[in-house]
Amino acid sequence: MSGGIEFTKGHGTQNDFVVLPDPDAALDLTPERVTALCDRRRGLGADGVLRVVRWAKLAGDGTVPEPVPGVEWFMDYRNGDGSIAEMCGNGVRVFARYLHERGWAPGGGAIGTRAGVRTATISGDTVSVDMGPVAIGPASVATTGGARFDGVALDVGNPHLACVIAADPDALDLTEPPVFDPQAFPHGVNVEFVTPLEGPADGGRVRMRVHERGVGETRACGTGTVAAVVAALRAAGHDAGDVHVTTPGGELRVTVDAGAGGATGRTVLHGPAVLLATGELDRAWWDAPA
Repeated sequence: MSGGIEFTKGHGTQNDFVVLPDPDAALDLTPERVTALCDRRRGLGADGVLRVVRWAKLAGDGTVPEPVPGVEWFMDYRNGDGSIAEMCGNGVRVFARYLHERGWAPGGGAIGTRAGVRTATISGDTVSVDMGPVAIGPASVATTGGARFDGVALDVGNPHLACVIAADPDALDLTEPPVFDPQAFPHGVNVEFVTPLEGPADGGRVRMRVHERGVGETRACGTGTVAAVVAALRAAGHDAGDVHVTTPGGELRVTVDAGAGGATGRTVLHGPAVLLATGELDRAWWDAPA
């Protein structure tokens, strides 16, 4: 298999990714290649692609912010439909695990993303990522299956509409994208449906499902989990807390600090990140993925 394209397959709470190590930015990662990679019949199958690249090598890429001194690695994240995304919470945990296992950033460290720098810490099976503050926007509405759900716009480095609902999230049909206000979310939005907070702000629990922009329903969404917890805490009258979250893909935990001025304080996403396999893509397939 000499001359192939190296890859690793990994997941965070069953939100799965193809990891492409590309330290020197040599790969031409086109939308067509991303779509083919993520296709579960003609490719490896994944919710998205994580390209591992040195930030300094991306100079001149208009989709990438200027490198931050001292931050070597950049997470170039692509949705399964080939579109570029600002941030992915489960993806950054898998990315941090990959850097750790390769010996490129043992124990975690600062990672560049299109949403800014995120710092990861690895302790055993758990990867914790400082997701920064969450900007709290206006109320909005999501409609799915003919039912309307009130929600709140939240910015976790990417756009979210988090709806705290009395209905059972498991009963919702998310095979089609929820309908939202395109004027409020001109670039699309990730939509979360989350149960009201059960228990105290510290140690309480919620359940959720998510429909991701550019992907569809996924087993979990890291930034969506943060958005869901912020919305559930606010709906319960809290501005801070430490909440356990049950997703279809597994368990996560989110810590939210109190903030001011229309934003939370620091938020931290805690959860597993698993690397499953490493191999090589056939070069001929890469050159003609369609």
